[in-house]
Amino acid sequence: MTTDARTAVTVAQVPVDVVLPLRGAVLRGGGPAGMPGDDDPATVHLAARTADGAVAGVVRLSPAPCPWRPDARAPWQLRGMATDPAVRGSGAGRALVEAARALVAARGGDLLWCDARVGAVGFYERMGFTVVTGEYDKPGIGPHRGMLSDVPGATRSS
Repeated sequence: MTTDARTAVTVAQVPVDVVLPLRGAVLRGGGPAGMPGDDDPATVHLAARTADGAVAGVVRLSPAPCPWRPDARAPWQLRGMATDPAVRGSGAGRALVEAARALVAARGGDLLWCDARVGAVGFYERMGFTVVTGEYDKPGIGPHRGMLSDVPGATRSS
């Protein structure tokens, strides 16, 4: 568990049922939010909680080959990141990405990558991710850009 003193948000690993309500509300318009691999033993779900325990943001991490960096030794995909609109800009998203990087580094990962919604590209860029693709459509979800970030403390294979 990590606490971001700047935002009073605590980030911890949680079971998938904790992330589904916010993921569904924010990313699926209230629809089903489960994804293949959610129950895989290697998949990790993180939740950022406010001081009163409310879930302010969620993210899923799983080891997965990166389509844009096939030479990555141990890539992880960041997926299903959602922040409660009422707390956007408060640091919950930043705290989740920082916790995700720390977790991936602790598990030997060298790369964090994602299919970022076009509207979230600026956030990920501020978090140190680089755009590596043009815009593409994820059917039923909308326009995305491929992004990646080397994981501090890990070495990239050549």
